[in-house]
Amino acid sequence: MDVQRITANGIDFAYVEQGEGPLALLLHGFPETPDMFRHLMPALAAAGYRAVAPYMRGFAPSAVPADGSMRMADLIADANALHEALGGDGNAVLIGHDWGGFTTWGASVHAPQRWSKIVVADVPPLRFYERKAADPVQIHKNSHFYFFQMGVADQLVPVDDFAYLDWLWQHWSGSADPGLDTTEFRGAGKNALRAPENLRSGLGLYRQNFPAATFGTDRWEMGPLLAELPTQPTLYLHGSEDPVMDEESLADLLRTLPAGSDGVLLPGVGHFPFVEAPDEVSKRVLAFLG
Repeated sequence: MDVQRITANGIDFAYVEQGEGPLALLLHGFPETPDMFRHLMPALAAAGYRAVAPYMRGFAPSAVPADGSMRMADLIADANALHEALGGDGNAVLIGHDWGGFTTWGASVHAPQRWSKIVVADVPPLRFYERKAADPVQIHKNSHFYFFQMGVADQLVPVDDFAYLDWLWQHWSGSADPGLDTTEFRGAGKNALRAPENLRSGLGLYRQNFPAATFGTDRWEMGPLLAELPTQPTLYLHGSEDPVMDEESLADLLRTLPAGSDGVLLPGVGHFPFVEAPDEVSKRVLAFLG
């Protein structure tokens, strides 16, 4: 797919697209690129959607924001501005993973008229993180949140061709497909963050949205932005080996989501269901979108 460009919310975005029809906007996370959706995009196109996956602000070849902001308020504004710039209507759907998932929760609430349905993978609403906040396993899984706050991360993350990002992929992946080769996905993410200004943006997601001085206090900016749940039907996907959620938490989440919502724990899958279980994910997404 050829990389195209569009300006939205004052940012020059690079993006790839497939298909024609209602807009399906796909938002990636860290350390990822639109390549995350290489299996889902053709499935959406075949089902009659215009699947568009932008590179997140600050991730090459999209522009680094002039003010350096990687704040959630601006990520949410990006998603809704892309809907406008791409000619989306009320039939558009929003699909997000990781940071793209956080953005999807927020964008769907702040501009509900733009999105008919949403799909989120592996980042539940913020209120569900509180349940395991003190779990040592979860603290360890989220150690990057704390490491990235340190200035030395800018020096250490790129060492040995971003070996830390290779480790993150291994650390977060599940056991469903032990022979899965993620080399291309990892390489794409590294290239998007290879320049110092792009890596600074990627780390800025954590530094600006989970700042050490205010995270966990009533001055935390991101919390209120994501406090409400969507009014649209929502599909929530989560790998069973990504420990934020379990069956009980998923059941509680589904009870809080609107009618028509659905969710599943994908057995043996870790943090990357679009890569680790692409056929199952595509089948469930298309069935949900109907």
